[in-house]
Amino acid sequence: MWRSLRPIGRSDASGGYRRYAWTGADAECRLWFQAQAEARGLDYEVDRNGNQWAWLGDPARGDAVVTGSHLDSVPDGGAFDGPLGVVSSFAALDELRARRVSFTRPLAIVNFGDEEGARFGLACVGSRLTAGQLTVEAAHKLRDGDGVSLPQAMEAAGYDPYGIGPDPERLARIGAFVELHVEQGRALDLTGDPVGIASAIWPHGRWRFDFRGEANHAGTTRLVDRRDPMLTYAETVLAARREAELAGAVATFGKIAVEPNGVNAIPSLVRGWLDSRAADQPTLDTVVTGIEKAAREYADRHGIDLDVVRESFTPVVEFEDALRDELGTILGARSERPLPVLGTGAGHDAGILSGSIPTAMLFVRNPTGVSHSPAEFAAEDDCVAGVLALADVLEGLACS
Repeated sequence: MWRSLRPIGRSDASGGYRRYAWTGADAECRLWFQAQAEARGLDYEVDRNGNQWAWLGDPARGDAVVTGSHLDSVPDGGAFDGPLGVVSSFAALDELRARRVSFTRPLAIVNFGDEEGARFGLACVGSRLTAGQLTVEAAHKLRDGDGVSLPQAMEAAGYDPYGIGPDPERLARIGAFVELHVEQGRALDLTGDPVGIASAIWPHGRWRFDFRGEANHAGTTRLVDRRDPMLTYAETVLAARREAELAGAVATFGKIAVEPNGVNAIPSLVRGWLDSRAADQPTLDTVVTGIEKAAREYADRHGIDLDVVRESFTPVVEFEDALRDELGTILGARSERPLPVLGTGAGHDAGILSGSIPTAMLFVRNPTGVSHSPAEFAAEDDCVAGVLALADVLEGLACS
């Protein structure tokens, strides 16, 4: 499965992946998923929001156990973030069939669409729509960097953008969703464990800072006469680092757009996107408030106009205790010591769905701790340990 999936959307220049929603690479990933489902005799379907499902058993029976993740990527992302969960889900099903278990609940494998939000700037679009956390109106307003709207992109890919929306009937059929994911950090490497269980996801969000100044000639405009928004932006980036360090949180300006974007022109607009995350809501509020306060002080000093817009936000996610404890019991029975339970600052579809259905997560060790990069890595032995752990969990939840 890795060999067949590996070339799709991979950049020869960077070695990273560019699998953006509703593009050619995304279409190839979707065909790959469909082929894996059909090769195993699973019932394949695409829901109203473009999420792919592969069913074993009748979903209408309800109380289904679902596993899976996503196949899209961030710009020049790694091979494991998302795909490890999908590949491991199919491999876990193969393992359960080799064990000749009997399924007492329907089982499904899912590929959620546009989890990373690399194209339209909003993460977890497929699961947000399904859970009713993204309105149809808001979804239709999403545009990529070239001005292409989400409806236009979906239509170009052969999907109906006017059928999207909440899917409570589908969620009502699901009794539990377990997502396996490569760890985005080094906690498991430090404890020496190949697999861990998620406890919670930090609250996190994205904010857009628009700094507006005055375009002018870079060679003839005196420094004292300039209204240069780049200076204010740069000072705000440094302020973000200071505020995050003081609070024990994280804050990142990782994307920027400049107008007119000329080497010999003072910018008229600098637009920067802030990603900030913290262990709890009060800490996150303190960090973002401090960054905005500093930005406005710098803007006033340089004669810059500033607008700040919160584009997305996900509150803290505490995975359901009962399901998390059940995973610990199932896996603890086959281990010499309890599996570590750890929180994460990364968002996931399991976090979005946790407000609607019981969800849980397994993490597979990442020895480098690097993610959202071609350097992202998980050793083969650890990936196998993840598959076996997921198979044990699915057997404990869905089999007799």
